[in-house]
Amino acid sequence: MNTVRNYQKELDKIIDGICAADGSAPTLFLHSCCAPCSSYVLEYLRQYFRITVFYFNPNITEDAEYCKRVEEQKRLIAAYNEELTKKVNKNSDGVMVTDRETAYGAEGQQAESESAAYRIDVIEGDYEPQRFYEMAKGLEQCPEGGERCFACYELRLRETARMAQAGRYDYFTTTLSISPLKNAGKLNEIGEKLGREYGVVWLPSDFKKKDGYKRSIELSKEYGLYRQDYCGCVYSKRQISAGT
Repeated sequence: MNTVRNYQKELDKIIDGICAADGSAPTLFLHSCCAPCSSYVLEYLRQYFRITVFYFNPNITEDAEYCKRVEEQKRLIAAYNEELTKKVNKNSDGVMVTDRETAYGAEGQQAESESAAYRIDVIEGDYEPQRFYEMAKGLEQCPEGGERCFACYELRLRETARMAQAGRYDYFTTTLSISPLKNAGKLNEIGEKLGREYGVVWLPSDFKKKDGYKRSIELSKEYGLYRQDYCGCVYSKRQISAGT
């Protein structure tokens, strides 16, 4: 009998294990599709992981659109890190501390009105729309959310897994599951397959849970983020324009 997996509960269990451990935070190589989708995911996960955002989206098939989206991603990360830097307190010995130490003093006690968080790094992958077009051959007429999209998930996640392996990260995952238009089951299926292939642990997710998508909209407004109305590829744009 097939059962529907609750990926959020699986993620909660992993996070509970991280919180119970005494060691340093694990590293996470996080594929991001855009700044709005990453806003909640970063706010949420940076409490538990040392995150490197990997911006790799060859599906964005217009140069100007790509440049606009990647700059928004970098701007958001810079804003998050700047806020963290401003939360500089003195510990009990009068020593200035930042990042995780901002929230926890020398004795490990949580500072008042602060939440622990880590700085976020970012890597921009190569912009190679031709790789997307080659992948999409024969799938041009597929409806949005179908086989072409699944192949696109794998294209982006495979490069993420390869880079995570090369960088010896503890986990990898993607922000894509926050979108109500993306198939979280398929994303996790592909991610787990690639995790086995590359030897990096896939972090299960369905980030739209816990009002994640709603929170991403709130954060987008707070930071004035550009919110696109299509995934980025020419086929998606055509369907949006045609009203289908």
